[in-house]
Amino acid sequence: RYHISCQNSFIKPSASSRHRDMLYRMPNLLALAVFGPLCAVSLAFVPAHHNDPNQNSHQTPLPPNTNTRTYKANTVLYTSISTTLVTSGINEEGDESTDAESVSILPKTPTKSSPELSQREGLQQEHIIDPSDDALFTLPRHSSNGDVNEILAKTERALRGLHAHSLEIQDRLEIQQFQAEEENAANAMHADDMSAETGALPVANDDEPIADYGHDLVFSNTYVDLGKVDTVGFDYDYTLVTYKEELLHLIYEKALKRLVEDKYYPVELLDAGLKFDPHFSIRGLAVDKETGWICHLSYTHKVACAWEGRNKVSRGRLMEEYSGKRSLTPDERKKRLKPLNDLFSMAECCLIADVVQFFLDRGIPFCPRNAVHDILSSIGSTHVSGEFHRMVAVDPGRYFEEQPHLKEVISSLKESGKRLIFASNSPFWYVDAGMKHVIGDDWREDWDVVIVSAGKPLFYTEEARPFREVSSVTGRIKFKKIDVLEKGEVYTEGCLRELIRCTNWNLSADNRTPITSDAARLGADALATPKVLYIGDSLFADLVDAKRQYGWTTAAVTPEVGHEIEKMSHTQFILAQRSIDLLLNLLRNIQVKLGNGLRSSEDMCILDSIEGLVSKWRDQQTLMLGNPFGSVFRARYQPSLFAHSLRRYCDLYMSSVSSLRHYSPQHRFYPSDARLLSHEIGASNAECWDLDDVLSASDDGLSLL
Repeated sequence: RYHISCQNSFIKPSASSRHRDMLYRMPNLLALAVFGPLCAVSLAFVPAHHNDPNQNSHQTPLPPNTNTRTYKANTVLYTSISTTLVTSGINEEGDESTDAESVSILPKTPTKSSPELSQREGLQQEHIIDPSDDALFTLPRHSSNGDVNEILAKTERALRGLHAHSLEIQDRLEIQQFQAEEENAANAMHADDMSAETGALPVANDDEPIADYGHDLVFSNTYVDLGKVDTVGFDYDYTLVTYKEELLHLIYEKALKRLVEDKYYPVELLDAGLKFDPHFSIRGLAVDKETGWICHLSYTHKVACAWEGRNKVSRGRLMEEYSGKRSLTPDERKKRLKPLNDLFSMAECCLIADVVQFFLDRGIPFCPRNAVHDILSSIGSTHVSGEFHRMVAVDPGRYFEEQPHLKEVISSLKESGKRLIFASNSPFWYVDAGMKHVIGDDWREDWDVVIVSAGKPLFYTEEARPFREVSSVTGRIKFKKIDVLEKGEVYTEGCLRELIRCTNWNLSADNRTPITSDAARLGADALATPKVLYIGDSLFADLVDAKRQYGWTTAAVTPEVGHEIEKMSHTQFILAQRSIDLLLNLLRNIQVKLGNGLRSSEDMCILDSIEGLVSKWRDQQTLMLGNPFGSVFRARYQPSLFAHSLRRYCDLYMSSVSSLRHYSPQHRFYPSDARLLSHEIGASNAECWDLDDVLSASDDGLSLL
């Protein structure tokens, strides 16, 4: 049976009264819209009205000011799936539909010649899939099994029809969206003119529809009650401040120059036009030091794909290199793989690939292990030297993203009575320049403790490293004994045990027993409390030991979430996912028809061919994400190792610290779905509509758009 889930909503008709509710409900949406199998189609297309008297319960017009990307994609998918399933006459058992005539749907190449579409500025170009492309839409046929051929034929018609109808509807909605935006812009300009003439201030419209905030949510892996959190710590780089792409270009350039000048690599590298490529590397990769390959690992440590330089490594070479199983033993992983987990490492990844490709193109023999070591050493020296730090501090506007909501977040937490800890691995003069740029000269007033050059993750495990005070005027370190960490001062080095001793905060598990010096040195329950929330971007430098050793509540800043939600909300991406779901369901149905006996060679060829088609559709999704590795969170069809670590060690994750502005300091986060096993997901009791009921409602004249 095919189902349409109606338990979530993308669009709220009123910003003021329903903003918060949308934020609470959106985390379920991504999983429903992208990963649900076609046999349980999870498209949330019906807006929730919440008893709004101004809304017709049977008809929901497209709000004119709404960012319609996600709404449009799901409207397209709902309409096309409804039409395709009826016209192709396919159901789960592969039988003819009794409600509609089975007709063939011929693919139509979409045209975008309308004046509105050609004139529209800012319309993002998508990777368009042509429904007439036989390589993606033609299914094999069995020479002797008519039942299997019948299922193949119906599925092929459904597949082609799904795309043809969706693209036609998408064109119409884009024109409607453009016209609505033009009208809204004209109305806004008229309102501004009237305000200027009368001297009156513009009046806010409480019923103005809100944009799609899916990229600006906080997602939860576990239950978190912020009301019970009394201490919040923040990292600095890529957490409190985020960088423009120029920084990675700068790191790449400085490391390449250092590689030539310090490691005596060919000077031709500097003249080869090598530059950081933001469309190549992603976070969460690993470099194999034995081969120089950049690898994307699944949560089972299987190498989903690998690149040697700028060339993709073939499946045959992967199988040969990794003992026929595309994975390494734990000892081999420790010896061979160097994780590239933080956002700074994207420059490392790109430089490794480019240097390897330089050698390959010119036929220069090289040792991959030595090349990787030299490149990583050059990157490390670039960081340690402080060369790029000084350039950033001198011109922060060039390298830092603006953070208009950061002050609001910090003030909200502070006013709620929570203690704030600033703990960064960067030196004081560097973080001072950045924080003054994004918040102001008085940025230290909000923090109870400011720690720089903390040396995480050793900060969590060291037992006797003392704090040193840093002069906020000269930047020099004062070598004196520190017994109390005073607000407004700046401290360097130290360790977590010293932090507990020098603050004497009540961080015990029961929140009643003061922590003594002995307890601080011994650790035990005094440090193991989820009442401390730490927010950072680097899983293993900032968060893993805080969670694993002390049970802190941890939150990861993962800007990739916003980027991928945007990409995955495009009609083409959802169509590709629906195509994959349809093909996987086809594989299951064919095997039911083939029975439980031995398969013939032709049976196996049919299954292999469909599996190959699934792989091609996955390649299409990778292209849509704009990099050769695909999603940061998925390694082909499995969760990536990065996603696995994110789920294991992080209670919360978000694209930006600014996302916290949407939530109360006492907000309670609930995980969308903590189930891990297939049988649990299959046994879902979520409220849903049967597709037959949906189609009947449509036939009765109840509009679903």
